[in-house]
Amino acid sequence: MAEIGRKFLYRIFCLVALIVTSYLFVDLYLSHTLDVRVMVLFGIIFSVIFFGLLDWGQNYAALRHKEQELKIYKLYIKPLEELTKDIRARQHEFDNHLNAILNMHITIDNYNELVAAQSAYGKSICSEKMRSNPALLRISDKILAGFLYSKIISAPSYIDINVQVLSQEIITSVSEHSLVEVIGTLTDNAFEAATPERNRVEMVLDAKNDKLLFIIKNQVSGLKMGDIQQFFEKGYTTKLNREERGLGLYQAKRMAELYGGEITVELLEAEDFQEICFKVEL
Repeated sequence: MAEIGRKFLYRIFCLVALIVTSYLFVDLYLSHTLDVRVMVLFGIIFSVIFFGLLDWGQNYAALRHKEQELKIYKLYIKPLEELTKDIRARQHEFDNHLNAILNMHITIDNYNELVAAQSAYGKSICSEKMRSNPALLRISDKILAGFLYSKIISAPSYIDINVQVLSQEIITSVSEHSLVEVIGTLTDNAFEAATPERNRVEMVLDAKNDKLLFIIKNQVSGLKMGDIQQFFEKGYTTKLNREERGLGLYQAKRMAELYGGEITVELLEAEDFQEICFKVEL
């Protein structure tokens, strides 16, 4: 705290010194008493003040960056804690279901009835909507894990979400808030495009060559390659409400390229449907 106070006073001093020096320089110039030695002295003073203000700006930018990182951390570390609790609760439920299946033979004597009852009970468990993904807990980037979990649990209930983690060690040089912005844009678009009829969304997390690899696929229909080419144009959108729309993918691509990464997209044709696949390397 004392260090922050000293830096603040130093910046105030630089600003006041700049104002006073500028006033004296103008005053000496108007009074025709400005000679070479005074000009050299003023040049040195201006240089010191300039670099002081430059340092101020750099420190302020670094401080803002740290504040953003801290905000992201606080925002998504809680969902990660909720994921841990949810998985523990699921484990307890699983133990109860397992005991129920194993002890059915106590009340059911007929073998065929026992098999049918166990099969029906097992199907009822599998049909329940399970959105807790234990694999997210094991990845090294806990902020990303918490962020994806928050997106998954807030998605419409009709969306069938499948998450695959191919590498637990997520390596990337991109800042947390930039990573969240890029992946969040693609995730939001996939969820918004999903319908009860075309409801499957697949995510893949991997790391290769010291870069994060994120793939997200969702089902679509009636899409053409010409449409895909326009996705990353500024202002383009397929949504009916065009207000404040069409900037997400454009900005996400620019941000990815800023960090030396890229976003690619392809259209996959299946027998009964299409899939659009976005691939991010950061």
